[in-house]
Amino acid sequence: MTTVTEPEEDFATLFEASIQAKRFERGQTIEGTIVAIGPKVAFVNVGGKGEALLEIDELKNADGVLEVAVGDRIQAIVVSNDGGLTLSRKLARGAASLRQLEDAFRAGLPVEGRIERVLKGGYEVRIGGHRGFCPVSQVDTVRTAAPEVHQGQVYAFRIIEFREGGKDLVVSRRALLEEQQKADAVEVRQKVVVDAVLTGRVASVREYGAFVDLGAGVQGLLHVSEMAWSRVKDPSQLLSPGQEITVKVLRVDEGGQKVALGLKQLSADPWSTVQDSYAVGQVRAGRVTRLAEFGAFVELEPGIEGLAHASTFAPTGRADAWSRSVPVGTTGSFEVLSIDPEKKRIGLALVGESAAPGAGTAAAASAIAPGARVKGKVERHETFGVFVFLAPGRTGLMPLGETGLAWGADVAKAFPIGSDVEVVVLEVDASGRRIRVSHKAVEHAAEADELRDYAARTDVASSGAFGSLADKLRGALDTRRK
Repeated sequence: MTTVTEPEEDFATLFEASIQAKRFERGQTIEGTIVAIGPKVAFVNVGGKGEALLEIDELKNADGVLEVAVGDRIQAIVVSNDGGLTLSRKLARGAASLRQLEDAFRAGLPVEGRIERVLKGGYEVRIGGHRGFCPVSQVDTVRTAAPEVHQGQVYAFRIIEFREGGKDLVVSRRALLEEQQKADAVEVRQKVVVDAVLTGRVASVREYGAFVDLGAGVQGLLHVSEMAWSRVKDPSQLLSPGQEITVKVLRVDEGGQKVALGLKQLSADPWSTVQDSYAVGQVRAGRVTRLAEFGAFVELEPGIEGLAHASTFAPTGRADAWSRSVPVGTTGSFEVLSIDPEKKRIGLALVGESAAPGAGTAAAASAIAPGARVKGKVERHETFGVFVFLAPGRTGLMPLGETGLAWGADVAKAFPIGSDVEVVVLEVDASGRRIRVSHKAVEHAAEADELRDYAARTDVASSGAFGSLADKLRGALDTRRK
């Protein structure tokens, strides 16, 4: 049986202490319990089998009186973890000597200081009995609008310049904050995954969206299009810097460096109920939100927009006249012409203010049947005929032979664009989109009506003295054509 000698036990103890020391990093602030106080050093239990050393002078006040006793818990900074753990309490309390400050500068350890007053370009910082300077750019990670807010505050700093034996100290709080942010950012980014719902704070608002701080300097972009189901023109009217909001992660790109966020995704999509609440032929109130070359976009309710296509407005003969009749902000009644929930599209047509469901363009379109006599407006001219606007989405073709004009006549002069014209519907295909109309048929019908009226007024019994009925009808028509 092998027995462990005392030197071996001492080596094992030292080895264990060295392993325990490596658990802590230089500059780390830790808490422990004083377990023994010697003439020069004190022993501090920092958990497990680990014990750290602390110089006895670190535990005395300015009068040299010991401030602590065995069993007291203290906080201190790790200044060394080589072969064992060495602590410093004065660095943490801002009462370090110049030698200790120089050691802290060389080791990159934090020191505690109090901002005494605001100077030009920065602050005067008191570190124990020594003075240092902190540039305004180094006091925080964000720009300080009111420099005086830091006056009187006690912060941890890193010495970034140690000159003239410590007479010229330059310190930075920002360096420590950025290091802490980087460490915390690793943990935050582990939570930033697609579909995660996180709480953040609005860092800044731009015309295209808002940047949201998710913690530890990790920011995501909340684009204006993802803020609400309805159109947002000015993000600043919805969000303000410093506001706390809950967002959903939509995308994480380029190794987690670009994060796209959404706000509207946390509420129901209004388009999910469109199929149940909207129907073709309905007349709904709406407001024109924007104009495009091809039509007007109309908000029917928050998050639901439809399009009144330019072709649904009656022609006037003037370019873009339809857009001048419905400037942005116009409110009115719009009839639903078509619905496509999957593509999130609703076709609309502007109707009269007093229109009711079934009394608008759908009713007008249903009246367009073969033999019907309807009124329309001239929409455009082609070499083969004239297109006549009959109702929104319903345009008829009047071939040249159906205009009632003589061969070679000026069609554009006889039927100017935007003018009213009465036609008879000759044909309508099964889809209701190909419609052929005739103005000549209207003229013929008018002639037939005149003949019937004339015949009704003529006393056939007295026709013997004035010729036959046929002669009288012929005379009547000849008179009309002169």
